[in-house]
Amino acid sequence: MEGIDEAANDIENPCDLFVLSIRKELDSLPPLSPFRCIYRVPERLRHGNDKAYTPQVVSIGPLHHGKQHLNAMEDHKKRYLQNFLYRNNKVSLEDYVEKIKAQEDKLRGCYGNAQHFKSSDKFVSIVLVDAAFVIELLLRYHFKELRNDNDWIFKKPWMLTNIVPDMLLLGNQVPFFILEDLFDASKVRVKNSETERPSMIKLSYHFFKKVVGLQRSEDELEWTEPPLHFVDFIRTLHVQYLDTGTSEAGELPCIPSVTKLHQAGVKFCPESSNDKFRPESSNDLFAIQFHNGTLKIPKLEIHDDTELILRNLIAFEQCHCTDNYLSDYVFLLDKFVNTKRDVDLLVESEIVVNTLGDNNKVSTMINQLCKGIALDQRKFYFGVLAADLNNYCKKCRNRWLAYLSQNFFNSPWAWAAFSLFAAVTLILTVIQTVFAIISFCRQ
Repeated sequence: MEGIDEAANDIENPCDLFVLSIRKELDSLPPLSPFRCIYRVPERLRHGNDKAYTPQVVSIGPLHHGKQHLNAMEDHKKRYLQNFLYRNNKVSLEDYVEKIKAQEDKLRGCYGNAQHFKSSDKFVSIVLVDAAFVIELLLRYHFKELRNDNDWIFKKPWMLTNIVPDMLLLGNQVPFFILEDLFDASKVRVKNSETERPSMIKLSYHFFKKVVGLQRSEDELEWTEPPLHFVDFIRTLHVQYLDTGTSEAGELPCIPSVTKLHQAGVKFCPESSNDKFRPESSNDLFAIQFHNGTLKIPKLEIHDDTELILRNLIAFEQCHCTDNYLSDYVFLLDKFVNTKRDVDLLVESEIVVNTLGDNNKVSTMINQLCKGIALDQRKFYFGVLAADLNNYCKKCRNRWLAYLSQNFFNSPWAWAAFSLFAAVTLILTVIQTVFAIISFCRQ
């Protein structure tokens, strides 16, 4: 009997096997990378808007590589790599491969280790081709002399129009540090531009300036450290000069719509660099000011790519950043705009430039942007502004004056009629008073 018991004990407990398998699975988990900065957009932010996060023409980096509808650009990217190698003839293809292999772990870490690319050679090939393509594209955009007759992108302007939005997608990036590592400004030889040796920062600024509506000049560019990628580059240009002191506003208050503000007598006008309340603003996106009943908002141009750009900037903030200033800005816009009437008022005030043609579309777009966004209600950047607007709207005097002004004195003729009526009333009152005094004296 003892032999049978010992044999039974030799058979491992199924529960122990299960625990052992879980332990092995936990031990095999890859470490979290401190370099991660390129993400697949979470489903809570997508909510049916996959197109705003999916490249339509060109893949950049490994996350979207190999998708069938993007394969048409692969040969052209390789032609750009060929031109890139030809210009840098003192550096061989082997040297560039070694440069990327030397930083492969860091590069993989930027994508959350990119474990789905088991082959090192495949991963290095993707990064090399795409990084060289991006560098060549920025150079040819900056220096027209570098373009040739076989350039499929610049010979067909619509191609560039389609490519630029793809380069601003959060999951369609290569890390900025590898662009700087592969780029050598001294290798760029252009007629009539022998002295110009632009950095990767300046090439990027020049490339994205128009489509993103960047307001700052090249001389104002200040970088304590390089951006992580193009989405981080655009976000940093918007937020690097913010006055973060206003973020200490406590709980997020209710924010009245533009129509309600208008009904309370608030006047709207576009904020400018000559603003006496904030002269240093230089049309910053966040330079929204309220003073003496006037709300100043920087101009916002709404075009075909506005939603895509804002969505990917917000997605990057929500995935990576501790301070969500752009998310707060879009949330404020969402509260300002509830209906087409709100957009109408902003367009009439020259704050919103609507190139879409339909104000209903703008209203719908703004209202859709905030779905899925997580806000820190204790650290809302526009909290002080929102509280001031609320306090102004709560005063009955402001609402009554606005009602009278908008319904009875909203034209020169109305003012003239009111002035005439007031003058006649005053004269008649004086005459009546005089006659009453005379009558009293006679008595």
